[in-house]
Amino acid sequence: MTNNGKRNAIMERKTSETDIKLRFCVDGQGEADVDTGIGFFDHMLKSFAKHGLFDLQVSVKGDLFVDCHHTIEDVGIVLGEAIKEAIGDKKSIKRYGSVMLPMDETLILCAIDLSGRPYLVFNGEFQASSVGYFDTQMVKEFFYAISYSAGMNLHIKQMSGENDHHIIEGMFKAFAKALDEATLKDPRIKSVLSTKGAL
Repeated sequence: MTNNGKRNAIMERKTSETDIKLRFCVDGQGEADVDTGIGFFDHMLKSFAKHGLFDLQVSVKGDLFVDCHHTIEDVGIVLGEAIKEAIGDKKSIKRYGSVMLPMDETLILCAIDLSGRPYLVFNGEFQASSVGYFDTQMVKEFFYAISYSAGMNLHIKQMSGENDHHIIEGMFKAFAKALDEATLKDPRIKSVLSTKGAL
């Protein structure tokens, strides 16, 4: 959806487990207003917005009395849907994006193809079961949800790293930078970047 020349999406999803309202702008300035009820997850989503230069608003009421699983996974689903809607027909976008992102001792590789074909390859190891109230095993689940609901081929690989906070934050920032590159428009691309003529 285009509004004032900017690619935007407004999404809502309500289930018995979560109630999510999300606004996403591809052509933003890195501004974020996030409240998921999970402090570390809020920090990661704000980092994603800042480093991808996306504008993001997220409000979640989730069943955190159970655990963090449904909240994090469902935000991934809705964010993926918002990305898909915001980029629309993919006309003139670069389609591919990749980055090698360092954060102290951590080095993360992230590569994206906005192909319309969902696939996740995830390689990461964590030392602890959680960072704050964020379960580390939910990192992969979050990116899996995004990749499938957005229809993107997503590779995330931890090249080095020991501190779980650094590793996870590096993944979110690397994903942001790669997505920013993949969604950029190139005036040389007149239609879509595919020999098939469609993505």
